[in-house]
Amino acid sequence: MSLNCKEIDLVLAELELEGSRIQKIYQPSYDTIVLELFARGAKSLLLVSVAAGACRLHGLSALPTKNERALRFMECLKSRLKGGMIDSAVQLSGQRIVRLVVAAPEGADSQDLTDPRPQPRFYNLFFRLWSGAGNMILVDDKGFVVDALLRKPDRGEVSGAASAIDTEFGKTLSPEESAALDATYKIRDLPGDGSFSNKLEAFYTSKGGQWSREKLVERAKERYEKRLAALTVRKAQLKRLIAEYSGSERLRQIGDILMACVWTADATRRGDSHVFVEIDDFFNGKNISVQIDPAKSAVENARLYYEKAKKAASGLISVTTEMEKARTAETELDAWLAATISEQDPFAIAQTLEKAGTVRERPKRLYSCLWIKEKGWTILVGRSAKENDELLRHKVRGSDLWLHARDYAGAYVFVKARKGKTFPLDILLDAGNLAIYYSKARKNSGGDVYYTFAKYLRRVKDGPKGLVIPNLEKNLSVQMDEKRIRELLACSQGAVDEAGQ
Repeated sequence: MSLNCKEIDLVLAELELEGSRIQKIYQPSYDTIVLELFARGAKSLLLVSVAAGACRLHGLSALPTKNERALRFMECLKSRLKGGMIDSAVQLSGQRIVRLVVAAPEGADSQDLTDPRPQPRFYNLFFRLWSGAGNMILVDDKGFVVDALLRKPDRGEVSGAASAIDTEFGKTLSPEESAALDATYKIRDLPGDGSFSNKLEAFYTSKGGQWSREKLVERAKERYEKRLAALTVRKAQLKRLIAEYSGSERLRQIGDILMACVWTADATRRGDSHVFVEIDDFFNGKNISVQIDPAKSAVENARLYYEKAKKAASGLISVTTEMEKARTAETELDAWLAATISEQDPFAIAQTLEKAGTVRERPKRLYSCLWIKEKGWTILVGRSAKENDELLRHKVRGSDLWLHARDYAGAYVFVKARKGKTFPLDILLDAGNLAIYYSKARKNSGGDVYYTFAKYLRRVKDGPKGLVIPNLEKNLSVQMDEKRIRELLACSQGAVDEAGQ
């Protein structure tokens, strides 16, 4: 239960915050702030929470359990507002946004030296009590955001951004608008004795103490379901591909059958373009229907099936590796959910969600390509013109090694240099195998790879994106090792596509 605008006005009237001095600031959970105030010879406590479904402010009769962590927003408020005086506390135009204007004393270094009296600096502390979109924002006297509890760049709620809260919500309501709010919102009748603020404290103590944690757990489960659904779809795709690529031996057999057969007028057409021929399958001792290209000879059609068999065999390596990764990710996802649900501290759950990309955007990938960490060496594989260009422009230095299959279109492979280290032969062979694997030379199961330092690459003026001409290159003859490639891809980062291309 979040407070409506009428209830917020009532709580502000009951607490009489104006003239109170902020003595201490606490942050018992990631979405809650408690101010310890002193006014008229007595101490009091103000709790403000922006927990989803439980946005509210009210007084407290006792301090909550202190959080052992030094939390960022709490430390920011302490450095600016501790010892400050609340000049005003109002709700902006019935919008469930509370603005505290705090006169905080500044150090002597920020004062006019001609005036020995310390001058206060005014800050606006906004509490947006919108269920599901709540936040706390500290704004300086020049109208710029100092910091926010939840940093939201799309709303301009990040350090240094100009605040538009007063401009957007600070207008004075007309009598008609005030009357409409009075008719729409009512103060709810809560159980208990004392002021409405006291009733709120009792209500949340008895019924709402776990609301913030329950909402976070709910968000964790939503995150889990979304990721599990994506993994399920991916596993189904990989399962289909594994079944398809597992037929490489059968494709080779069909190629052998075609090499041994001759057909003339017995070919039949099915549909608009598919042509089939009935031939004898001497592997299984029966007649089968095989799709052919009637414009090609038996030998040429057999070669097509041999190429399909080779592609299926190599593609099976990639999709099997991806299936293993998908199963591992599913196991890790189950463990993540179990650990999150068992956590009792709402702040710790929020931190877990933040790392998982729920609170903030997921951090950028280290490399926007396939990359492998092997024996302390980093190998980058640019599998497209876009990836090659990105690597050349932003990720590669002159001392890094560049490899490419000679006389065939394919990937750029880079080995990142290490200070004081020469490139070992086994790493060169790893990179060379990847250069062959991600090129047209893969159908030959090997070939020549030339390599040179990145500083000896020259871009082609007005040429295609990523195209370079190497200088001082050396040659490396590579016979593709499928076991080596399988091991490399098993520890790779970044997606491997369906065909391993």
